Amino acid sequence: MVVVLSFLIIIGAVLPSLAWLFFFLKEDVHPEPKRLIIYTFSVGALITVPALIIQIVFQNYLSTFIEVILIVVVLAFIEELSKFLAAYLAIHKNSAFDEPVDAMIYMITAALGFAAVENLFILSNVLTAATFTSLSQAASVLLLRSVGATLLHVLASGLLGFYWARGKLETRVAPFLVKGVIIATLVHAIFNYLILKFESSNLLYAGVFLIVASFFVLQDFEKLKTKDTWK
Repeated sequence: MVVVLSFLIIIGAVLPSLAWLFFFLKEDVHPEPKRLIIYTFSVGALITVPALIIQIVFQNYLSTFIEVILIVVVLAFIEELSKFLAAYLAIHKNSAFDEPVDAMIYMITAALGFAAVENLFILSNVLTAATFTSLSQAASVLLLRSVGATLLHVLASGLLGFYWARGKLETRVAPFLVKGVIIATLVHAIFNYLILKFESSNLLYAGVFLIVASFFVLQDFEKLKTKDTWK
C-alpha cells in the first residue's frame, strides 16, 4: 500500500509540470537537447529544498499580521531568485543556449522542476490513504495546482526569462535581470495575495490574473521566437 501511494504521489506531483513543459517545448522552433532539459528540470527540483529552508527562516521572523504583504513578497522573491539560479547554473555556459527564446524555455523548465517538488510536498500531505475520499481530494488539489500554482511558476519564470534574453540581446544583462526578478516577484506575490485575500472566491480573481499574465508571456515568447541568434 505504501508503494502504491508513493507512486501515485510522485506521478501526481510531476504530471502537471510535464504537461506544461510539453506545451512550451512543442512551441520551440529549434528543440533543445533532451538531456539538457532533463538536467535543468532536475536542478530546478533540487533547488526547492534550500529555497524552502530559507522561506521557513524568513517566516519565523516575519509572522505578524501587519507584515503579511511583506511576507508574501519576500517568499515570492526567494522562489523566483531560486528558479533563476537553477536555470543559470544549468545552462548559461552550455553551447545549446544559443537563441533568445532559450532563456524563456530553460527558465520555464527550471520552474516546472521547482513546481513538481512543491506538488510532491502538498500531495504527500493530502493523499494519506488509497481511499475514494483521499484520491478524490488529491485529484482536486492536482487539478487546481495545474491551472493555479504550477501555471504561476511558468508565467513568473517565463517573464524573468524574457528579460534575461533582452539583457543578453542588448548586452546589458544586469539591469534587465533586476527588472525581470522584480516583475516575476510581483506577479508571484500578487497571485498569492489574491489567494489569501479572497478566500471565498480566490480562484476567480487569481484565475483572471493568471489569464492576463498568460497573454503577456505568450506574446513575449512569440517575440523571441523570431530571433534566431543572440546577434
